[in-house]
Amino acid sequence: MQAILDVIEIALNLYLWIVIAMAIFSWLVAFNVVNTRNHGVAMIGDFLYRITEPALRPIRGMLPNLGGIDISPVILFLIIILIEKIIDYYIRPFVF
Repeated sequence: MQAILDVIEIALNLYLWIVIAMAIFSWLVAFNVVNTRNHGVAMIGDFLYRITEPALRPIRGMLPNLGGIDISPVILFLIIILIEKIIDYYIRPFVF
């Protein structure tokens, strides 16, 4: 059971870094630092979008319109940290 919790925490931590990468990539695209017409850049952007959008879409649906500011990655970031803390403090002590 301990190994399963470790795998879940590793997956959550990896997803956290993917969300950070998506936020940075979206800033780079918005400020024209990277060109999305480049095939490699477009593939990276598509991958990050497809991985993060299923988790970000429901959060965006609940948030009010903030006029072009997307704070859904921050909310998802906090949710992932909350899940990790719940695992560490409430589930892990009861697993042998």
